[in-house]
Amino acid sequence: MGERILKLALAAAGEGADRTLLEPLCAAAERAWLARLREGVTAEDCGEALPCAAAFTAAADLAAGEGGAASFSAGELSVNLGSGADRARRAERLRQAAERLMEPFVRAEGLWARGVEG
Repeated sequence: MGERILKLALAAAGEGADRTLLEPLCAAAERAWLARLREGVTAEDCGEALPCAAAFTAAADLAAGEGGAASFSAGELSVNLGSGADRARRAERLRQAAERLMEPFVRAEGLWARGVEG
């Protein structure tokens, strides 16, 4: 499954993604999702949701950790990677998509309160 996750993560991260950094991020994301599976649920039960969620998580981790210049020019070529806030929003959207994909298969994390006013 690792190569499938990496291929999806490269697509989600976009052109110019650092494969060297993305590979361990994919492996870590896969392990994290597997650790959150509800009792009795296997990776196979998740179908394509697991590789997609792991890929989105790895791409989000890559986007969130990107530093350096947001834009640069070389001769007549100019590249604008977006601001840090843009990358943070993109990372958050990828994380939310991963959570939605895996929601039927994993234990809930964090604090959930229903019917609480105020």
